[in-house]
Amino acid sequence: MEAGDKKHFMSSPNSTTVSYPPTLLLVGIPGLEKEQFWLAFPFGMMYAIAVLGNITLLVFIKTEPSLHEPMYLFLAMLAFTDLVLSTAALPKMLSIFWLGSGEIGFLSCLVQLFFIHAFSSVESGVLMAMALDRYVAICYPLRHSSILSVPVVVTLGSLVLARGVVLVSPFCFLLRRLPFCQRHIISHSYCEHMAVVKLACGETTVNAIYGLFVAFAVAGFDVIVIFVSYTTILQVVMRLPSTEARLKAFSTCASHVCVILAFYTPALFTFLTHRFGQNIPHSLHIMVANLYLLLPPVLNPIVYGVRTKPIRDRVVLLFRQKAT
Repeated sequence: MEAGDKKHFMSSPNSTTVSYPPTLLLVGIPGLEKEQFWLAFPFGMMYAIAVLGNITLLVFIKTEPSLHEPMYLFLAMLAFTDLVLSTAALPKMLSIFWLGSGEIGFLSCLVQLFFIHAFSSVESGVLMAMALDRYVAICYPLRHSSILSVPVVVTLGSLVLARGVVLVSPFCFLLRRLPFCQRHIISHSYCEHMAVVKLACGETTVNAIYGLFVAFAVAGFDVIVIFVSYTTILQVVMRLPSTEARLKAFSTCASHVCVILAFYTPALFTFLTHRFGQNIPHSLHIMVANLYLLLPPVLNPIVYGVRTKPIRDRVVLLFRQKAT
């Protein structure tokens, strides 16, 4: 152990607590240590699909001028966020499953934690912005381009990113100030705020309260905006004169609703299980937490690629060119 590490890891004779340890140990999926080697194969395939799909989306949107509209700019933000979110966790997770390489430096753990929580917040914010885009497109179709101009879209994206960075950064500082006991094993596949907090033997009330505040400030606000947006959209659509017009309006929202459910359902399960799910098997909790980081990045490009005609047409054209 280096001298710099020792000074962070010394304990006093009359105390069982220490400052932050130099390394922590991620166990993967508790209770499924033998099976996780094989579980890594579908996880690895899903990660490969997520990376390929989201990079493809970004390339299509960047190179196709007709896709430089608010909806597709938000979709590009979502694709970039999914790439960061999945890459922050999956390479390390796969090394745990396949190589048993669960050791991670404490500061590296904080970096992973920061990126996972910050970009989870960003993803939630982008989904909220996309709901606003659908609201403006359906309720104010003639003013859509003027209300959601490119500068406005960029500003919204910047605010969402800044919100994630500002709200999540205190997690790292709050964790560094905690005394840690001799327990350095994280019963998780990646560094998650509450999973690391549980290793501390000092007072963690501030961490728990701030974690709840961030969850409600981010997800609570975004879900309310999404709910109000779609409630208004539903009222407007039901007043449309023709069935064909109503179906077309619903079709433009269907992709976004699927993506919202894929993101918030495992997120809500993970959040509630951490605090109230003592009777839920820990292995199930960790599996859902892993899918929370992997399922949206996999599904988003597939859902939008299939449901969005300009992107679908571009993919078909690309394959036809390769075939000839």
